[in-house]
Amino acid sequence: MSISRRNFFKRAIISTSAVASIPAIVSSCISSDNKVINDVILKGDVILFQGDSITDAGREKRRELPNNIRSFGAGYAFISASEMLRNMANQDLVIYNRGISGNKVYQLAERWQKDCLNLKPNVLSILIGVNDYWHKPNGNYDGTPEIYENDFRELLNRTKNEFPNIKLVICEPFILPETNAVDESWIEPFSHYQKSAAKLSEEFSAIWVPFQKVFTEAVNVAPAVFWTEDGVHPSMAGCQLMAETWLKVIGV
Repeated sequence: MSISRRNFFKRAIISTSAVASIPAIVSSCISSDNKVINDVILKGDVILFQGDSITDAGREKRRELPNNIRSFGAGYAFISASEMLRNMANQDLVIYNRGISGNKVYQLAERWQKDCLNLKPNVLSILIGVNDYWHKPNGNYDGTPEIYENDFRELLNRTKNEFPNIKLVICEPFILPETNAVDESWIEPFSHYQKSAAKLSEEFSAIWVPFQKVFTEAVNVAPAVFWTEDGVHPSMAGCQLMAETWLKVIGV
């Protein structure tokens, strides 16, 4: 057998075993004492996914329709929304994706009226933070973990003031080293952003989605580049892992 043929079969075996293991990975990271709230999604709810490129995932931004394939892109938000619509087909859910590539928290705030408050969501899921750190070492941003936390808190307060009963979902920003863009030097400084996100989740009684914990566990099944080539943007398998995690925590 040729080397290329052996490599093909090796990759196929890794891919198959990793995908088959996704439910087990998720279950191992979300224990029975995790903060899972029953009946998060109710009939007629408006659900909004917000964030950066990981949420954006190449969606079209001209019409930005709810429950629409083109308006959702090809990431975890699309998979999560599709599963909710399938499982709750008679519940009249309205689901939006308004993630925008490259966004930091202050950029969410700049468009919050149009891309959040005007939509009147009952459930708001936010994944934000990687750009708040990533753009700092390359000199394109001078933010700090303190700025990230304060800006995020202000955004959440603004939202709660408008919609006191809104159900908040805060997703843990994540990275994986030993990939194209991320190395070990990221781990310590980025952990401060993750701690701030977790702190705000507790402060606002939000549902916490532990993406870093799940991706860290996933590298025991397949290499980091299988889940995210650059350490930030998920692969197809990475998107599936994220969606199953999100849905498991939400209880869908």
